Amino acid sequence: MTEDAAPDLRASDADRERVAEVLRDALAEGRLDMEEFEERLEATYQARTYAELTPITRDLPAGGAVAPAPVSFTKEPVESGSWAGRIVGGEGSSTGAVAVMSGFQRKGRWTVPRKFTAFAFWGGGEIDLREADFASNEVHINCVAIMGGMQVIVPPGVDVVVRGIGVMGGFEHPRDDGPTELGAPRVVIGGFAFWGGVGVERKVTRAEQKRLKEQRRQERLERKERRRLEGS
Repeated sequence: MTEDAAPDLRASDADRERVAEVLRDALAEGRLDMEEFEERLEATYQARTYAELTPITRDLPAGGAVAPAPVSFTKEPVESGSWAGRIVGGEGSSTGAVAVMSGFQRKGRWTVPRKFTAFAFWGGGEIDLREADFASNEVHINCVAIMGGMQVIVPPGVDVVVRGIGVMGGFEHPRDDGPTELGAPRVVIGGFAFWGGVGVERKVTRAEQKRLKEQRRQERLERKERRRLEGS
């Protein structure tokens, strides 16, 4: 659906949030200053139709179709296991994210750039690398959390280095749950947290969680069957 097709169609909360996400990216990339960002963000949350939303991002990348057909950073999941093919080079899907009294997410299938900068003020964000591709064998994620928080999720096998500084806040180091896998990227997490925090944790993908759960179920059934046969 496009603006021409239904300019008076009522926008949803999700539509407004997708426009706000484009504005946050533009602020992080220096396309908007803080005054412009605040003005457009206010207009976004006051908008009631696509016709009111579309002009807000018309002069920004991918802005023309933001409301009805937004840019998405979530794609189909990749298969777990080998890192072959996940170091793709080139540019990242997004170079930064901003949350000012709000939140952001980078998750699913997206490309992590060589340097990613995230800023949260009275807000929070999630940076999920479990299904991501990487622009380089080493990527740097710079997190600035002012009275806010962020969560960085990395898959097992990735080499993680945490260098952030906390003042009345902190950076959480991930639990070391195994050796670095062959071909896995190195993720360096730095930045600054003031009255805020940046958590870093390792998790497998949801698909892998489901596979492990099914595997454990099968093992229980096999043990139960063996005991039945031994007792008969």
